[in-house]
Amino acid sequence: MSDAALKIRIDKWLWQARFFKTRSLASKQISAGHVRLNGTKISKPAQMVAPDDVLTFTQGRQVRVVRVQAIGTRRGPAPEAQALYFDMTEKRTDVPRNPSFEGKGRPGKKDRRALDLSRKHDVY
Repeated sequence: MSDAALKIRIDKWLWQARFFKTRSLASKQISAGHVRLNGTKISKPAQMVAPDDVLTFTQGRQVRVVRVQAIGTRRGPAPEAQALYFDMTEKRTDVPRNPSFEGKGRPGKKDRRALDLSRKHDVY
């Protein structure tokens, strides 16, 4: 097999692997310089990517690091797309949780009744 058969445009691969909803969105991210290929910042969507290349890019608030496992032939369903890459992104275990109610904000019905009772007892 020739080397050309083992390579694909990076914007097309990101779209096939379902990291971006459209190919033009992938192209915009690449053109803006937000994608790195093997640690090198790239700015051309026509850059070719091959298996064992490492891509680093932002997706929402998360920085994704993926290794290309295979070159796809189409944009298929999600399980097929997930077979195209190996996710090397570090999983965060120390994600802050939503704060619990600590007496801040509006009181609930039970708290309002308790406040009303305490106010009535203070007046007399």
